Amino acid sequence: MDAASISLPLLVGLIVVALLFDFINGLHDAANSIATIVSTRVLRPQLAVIWAAFFNFIAFLFFGLHVANTVGSGIVSASIIDAAVIFGALMGAIIWNIITWAGGIPSSSSHALVGGLVGAGVAKAGLGAVVWGGLGPTLLAIVLSPLIGFGLALLLVLITTWSASRSSPFAADQAFRGLQFLSAALYSLGHGGNDAQKTMGIIAVLLFSQGHLGSEFYVPFWVVISCQAAMGLGTLMGGWRIVHTMGSKITRLTPMQGFCAETGGAITLFMATWLGIPVSTTHTITGAIIGVGAARRASAVRWGVAKGIVMAWIVTIPASAIISAFFYWVAASVML
Repeated sequence: MDAASISLPLLVGLIVVALLFDFINGLHDAANSIATIVSTRVLRPQLAVIWAAFFNFIAFLFFGLHVANTVGSGIVSASIIDAAVIFGALMGAIIWNIITWAGGIPSSSSHALVGGLVGAGVAKAGLGAVVWGGLGPTLLAIVLSPLIGFGLALLLVLITTWSASRSSPFAADQAFRGLQFLSAALYSLGHGGNDAQKTMGIIAVLLFSQGHLGSEFYVPFWVVISCQAAMGLGTLMGGWRIVHTMGSKITRLTPMQGFCAETGGAITLFMATWLGIPVSTTHTITGAIIGVGAARRASAVRWGVAKGIVMAWIVTIPASAIISAFFYWVAASVML
């Protein structure tokens, strides 16, 4: 199949599928943005998702498009991208997200998409399709992002506990309830800034492969707005089963701990987004939540639940890659 020969309706259809993935990403990962503020009862779920969706949408005002460029040209070679590869990658990521969302499993939408790209790319052109210089840092971030979130959240707990030691428990609780609005907003900005850019990269590389962007790869502004809107709408729909897992099954959270977890996670996402590394918001906030729980005492963390989440992380990339390879072969055979 000639990558430049697909029809306009097919191109539009693939863009719609990409935006559907972005919507499901917001639906699936809404829990990452609101789990702590809901579990501490600072906001009701309905208000929390509105708060998160707003900051998801405006995230493009605060970040560049480094992550979009990484996903668009730094995971698999742009030269092998065609309609079948994009379709396979998106379907692998979408189906894995639906499976884990239905099971209430907080897996990574980001790594489902990365796995999808790798699976479809390798199905078409073998291992030579993989850009190891871009995939390597992404795989490293699977390990580092939860560890950094863990460390920052743990440090913030120690700092805030010391700073609030002279306040009454009631005064400290009220102060951190107010601060959770800020920390939840920051985390939602980080979520929107990192996660929505992954779909921007997918749509942009599709347009580039079809010759609609000229000789230089870039992300058109309409793609930026469309992806931010799709993610914001998905967040509005919520993901209540995953909220329950993230917000209460791992450890019980107080407003101070919720603030520390969200702030530690937000700092991690900001750093990764500015460096152009597509990280998992799920991994990041889970590491941060475990960090604040462990700061109280190790037994405060339900390690069995945490272990199950980690196993889902390990399975995500190969599972989505296998699914996407299957859909690539189906799409390639139909489009020939």
